[in-house]
Amino acid sequence: MLKTASLTALAMIAFAANSIFTRMGLAQTNIDPVMFTTIRLVSGAAALFLLVGVQQRTIRKIKTAGSWLGATSLGAYAIFFSFAYLTLGAGLGALILFASVQITMIIWAIVKGERPGPIEIVGIVIAFSAFTYLVSPGLVAPDPIGTLLMVISGISWGVYSLLGRGSKNATQDTMGNFVRTVPLALGAMIIFALTTNSWSIDLQGIIFACLSGIFASGMGYAVWYLVLPSLARTSAGVVQLTVPAIATLGGVLFLSEQLTTRFVIASTLILLGVALATIFKKKI
Repeated sequence: MLKTASLTALAMIAFAANSIFTRMGLAQTNIDPVMFTTIRLVSGAAALFLLVGVQQRTIRKIKTAGSWLGATSLGAYAIFFSFAYLTLGAGLGALILFASVQITMIIWAIVKGERPGPIEIVGIVIAFSAFTYLVSPGLVAPDPIGTLLMVISGISWGVYSLLGRGSKNATQDTMGNFVRTVPLALGAMIIFALTTNSWSIDLQGIIFACLSGIFASGMGYAVWYLVLPSLARTSAGVVQLTVPAIATLGGVLFLSEQLTTRFVIASTLILLGVALATIFKKKI
């Protein structure tokens, strides 16, 4: 039990670290978002490949592990995530991402025929209303372009999560998807460099990108998939509510980000709403 709790905490810290490393890389160094994303995905793919094991059997299975659709949604999540963090704070970005992922999956479940119960409906309404309040125009509203980009990133991650539900070997499929993103990311990097006539490389930015790819992404996902079978479905959903809170704490400690009243109120209500919708999810 203690081992499961420790590994779960480690995975949540890794997920939150993605937001912190990305924000630090893009706000404190000169690396551009496309270069950051490419390094993150390539280093993550390498870490996962080594983790699974460079074996002849594994090498052959890369062709069947994961999918191009999964890789595309993973790549879309990563690139929009990076561009969003040009203007959003670490905690705010994590909250918008998390809310978008959960809302995407809730909407998909309803579309597929799930009918939420009364308390679940209350939770959904609270989460939607608080999210609308968070992003509505005002003096302390988040940057609209950054918010839109993070919402798209969250939707992409929601799609990726839905695609992965049927995986029989989540770690291997994650490796396959990361490996498939490499040519996509390299292609995007070349196109971006040619069209913008810029190629912004920064050693400190590269370090942050590698930390995000190897530890926060590659190792973080591996630990999460290791511990996931030991968690109930409801517990797995609720425990992820800690990610925006951890990212917010990291933003305050490492990026000197300020908490606004709007953020505190909205984040509390969003997490409460999602918790209600998850805990009281109707069984069908």
